[in-house]
Formats: sequence, structure tokens, C-alpha cells
Amino acid sequence: MDVRALHDERDYDWALAEVARYFETQPSPGSAEADRFDVLSDLIEAYERRCWPIEPAEALDAIRFAMELRGMTQTDLAQLLGSRSRASEILNGRRTLTPSMMAKLHRQWGVPAESLLRALDAA
Repeated sequence: MDVRALHDERDYDWALAEVARYFETQPSPGSAEADRFDVLSDLIEAYERRCWPIEPAEALDAIRFAMELRGMTQTDLAQLLGSRSRASEILNGRRTLTPSMMAKLHRQWGVPAESLLRALDAA
């Protein structure tokens, strides 16, 4: 199996070119070529994560995105968090999220915990 570590952009470009071949002709599941595709894909993902990390969204941006995605309103947020004023203060950046609010937003609306926890770092 021709696979190597990705140390630099040249290695990365090589891996991308190798993976691109499999988009044209998909390997049979369970074959050595399918395993090679999986390994190369994992290497590419690890290289990208290491070289170009993507920071989680800010908590407020993540909440707004979740609301938009689900068609939720400030009223829905108020029901989740317990009051209209609390929801308004959160959305206007005048109130910080409590751990309890974070847990509700994560469990019930699927707001990424990584984004919500960034609010703790900012406080």
C-alpha cells in the first residue's frame, strides 16, 4: 500500500491527487484500494486539522445559527431559558450563559458544546 506521512504541502497535494482518483473509479468495499482510500482520507483530514484548524463559532453566533436553522424565534429561546428578558439579554450580549443554559442549548437545540464553552473563556 503506497501511503506516506504528510509533512508539508507537497505531501498534502500528492495525497489529494491520489484520493481524487477514487472519485472517478470507486474501489470495491473491503478491497485493498478501499482501505488505501480510507487511510489517505484520514491522513488528509489530520493534516488539515493540524495546519488549518477551524475554531468553533462564538456562542452567540452558534445560538443564532441554531435558531435560524430550526426556524426558532426569541420567544422559543425564552421558553427554553425561562424568561423573555433573559433571552433578550443573551441575544444582545448583555448576559453571559450559565452552565445550565449551555446544557439546555446543547441537549435540546444541538448547539455545539465547543461553541458554548467559548463563552466561559471570554468571561
